[in-house]
Amino acid sequence: MPIATDADAEIRRLQDLLDRMPPARALGLRIERLDAAEIQIGAPLERNFNDKGCAFGGSLAALLTLAAWGALEAALHRVGEDADLYIADSRLDYLAPLYEDLRATAALPDASAIEELRTKLAARGRGGLRLRAEAHDAGGRVVARLEGRYAAVRRG
Repeated sequence: MPIATDADAEIRRLQDLLDRMPPARALGLRIERLDAAEIQIGAPLERNFNDKGCAFGGSLAALLTLAAWGALEAALHRVGEDADLYIADSRLDYLAPLYEDLRATAALPDASAIEELRTKLAARGRGGLRLRAEAHDAGGRVVARLEGRYAAVRRG
């Protein structure tokens, strides 16, 4: 029987947050990997295809938005920061159709970006950060990209 790690507990915590969102549940979003640098979220094509049989653009948008959100949520949680996160604005680029399960990755913000955000949260109770997420096909080709500005509002 495998031993649970802190990463396993963090994946369960984030998955629970996703599962509380009806749209994320409907899409079948699953956190597939979380490490010190990156998060990967996936969803089955069978629940997310359009009339052409490829990944629905709205599903890709949700997947990318939540991958970056998950990266920021994980990074803040690791430093003990409790904040509500919102997508403030974003730009999406759809680069190629995807005919397989959806998969998106987002890098966790680096320590200096998190520290800058924490300074803003301490001073004003809110702050923001720009993040990027990408969806790839099985060959590693980027099929969609999101660049978004996320707002953080300190709880309590």
